[in-house]
Amino acid sequence: MKTTAAILISLAVLPAQAADTALHCERLFDSRSGKVLGEHTVLVRDGKVAEVIPGRAKLAEGTDSIVLAGHTCLPGWTDLHVHLGSQSSPQSYSEGFRLDDVDFAFRSVGYAEKTLLAGFTSVRDLGGEVAPHLRDAINQGLVRGPRIFAAGKSIATTGGHADPTNGYNSELSHLLGPPGPTEGVINSVEDARQAVRQRYKDGSDVIKITATGGVLSYAKSGDAPQFTVEEVKAIVDTAKDYGYKVAAHAHGAEGMKRAVLGGVTSIEHGTMMTDEIMSLMKQKGTWYVPTIYAGRFVADKAKIDGYFPEIVRPKAQRIGAQIQRTAGNAYKAGVKIAFGTDMGVGPHGDNAREFVYMTEAGMPAAYALQAATIRAAEVLGVDDQGVVEAGKRADIIALPGDPVADIGNVMKVDFVMKDGVVYKRPTP
Repeated sequence: MKTTAAILISLAVLPAQAADTALHCERLFDSRSGKVLGEHTVLVRDGKVAEVIPGRAKLAEGTDSIVLAGHTCLPGWTDLHVHLGSQSSPQSYSEGFRLDDVDFAFRSVGYAEKTLLAGFTSVRDLGGEVAPHLRDAINQGLVRGPRIFAAGKSIATTGGHADPTNGYNSELSHLLGPPGPTEGVINSVEDARQAVRQRYKDGSDVIKITATGGVLSYAKSGDAPQFTVEEVKAIVDTAKDYGYKVAAHAHGAEGMKRAVLGGVTSIEHGTMMTDEIMSLMKQKGTWYVPTIYAGRFVADKAKIDGYFPEIVRPKAQRIGAQIQRTAGNAYKAGVKIAFGTDMGVGPHGDNAREFVYMTEAGMPAAYALQAATIRAAEVLGVDDQGVVEAGKRADIIALPGDPVADIGNVMKVDFVMKDGVVYKRPTP
C-alpha cells in the first residue's frame, strides 16, 4: 500500500483555484438556525469563506463570479459513516481472498470522487485499511475526493463483527494464527489499550469498535454484545490520550448499553435501541448515527437468492428492516442525531438518499440537513466546517430548488466546492 499514492498520481489533476470567487446564491441554507435565507453572495478567498453578504454584492474587478440562479447554497455535507474501500455485491465475500489491497485502493478512487460530486465534502470512514492512504492521496492533491477522517482497522473481539478471520477454514486459521491487537482483535483491557495505540501508529483519525455482532460479517449473531464495559472504557480512555473520539457499531441492546456506559462518542446503526438506552444516551450526550440507507439496502438484497451467504441472509432480513423505525423513535425521544449512511454497503454516490429516509422516519427536512452539516462537525469535534460563515472552510454545495420545501432536491446537487476549489458546476 505504501506505493499506492505513487501509482495513482496520474489519475487526476485538480482544477486551478482562483484567488477570489463569488457565489451568487438565490437561497442560502443557514445550518445554525435550520432556515433557508434569501439571496446571498458568498465571497471565497484562499480556500475559506471571506464574506457572506445579503443580496447581490458588487465585486472587485477580477473576481470569478459564479451565478447559481434558482439554486440553494448549503455547507458541504458530511457523511459520518462510510467505507470507501469497498462496495457490496454478491462477489464481496470471495473478493477478500482473491484481491490485494492495491485493487481495493484503485476502486476507492472512483468511490471517493462519486461521493464528493454527490455533495459530500467530508466523510468519516469507519473501518478499512485503504482509507488512511486514500485520505493522504486526496490531501496531497493526487486524487479527487472528500476530506476523510479515517478509522483504519476497526477494533473487534475474537469472532466479533470486525474479526478479519471470520469464515476462514481450519487450515487457513492455523496457518495465519489468531489475530491480536495489531490486527484490531482484543480480548482484555490490556489488548484494548494496545489496539488503540496501534491505530495511532497506523495514522488513524478516529477509533471504531464493533460493540455487537453485525449484519454482513460471516457469523451467526448480528446483535450479541462483544465487549465488556471495562474493555470499552479502556478503549475510550486510551483514545482520549491521542485526541481520538470513539464510534461504536451496535445493533443489540446490551452491547449498545455497554458502549454508552463506556463513554463512546456515537452509536452507529442502533437497531434494537430501547427507551432505557435512549435515556442513557441523552444523559451521557451520546450521538446516534442511524444509517437507515444500509438497513433498507440489506433488507432489500436479502430477498434475492445468492446475494448474501445463507448465514448472513436472515440477519439482513431481521435487522435491516428495523433501523428506520428506530431512528424515528430516537428523534421523538430527543436523542442527538447526526448523518451517516454506511455507504459501501450501498453504492457510493447515492449517500443523499439518506435525507429522504430520515424525513420518512419523521424528522423535519431542516433537521436532516443540519445532521449532515453543523451536527456532523460537532461529532467530529471540528469547528471550521458545517456552516457557511466568514473564516470557515469554503466547502459549499448548491442544488436546484429548496431542499427544505422538497427534500427530494438533495439528489440534484450540481455545484460542489471544497476548500475553495470548484469540482462541479451546473451545465449552462
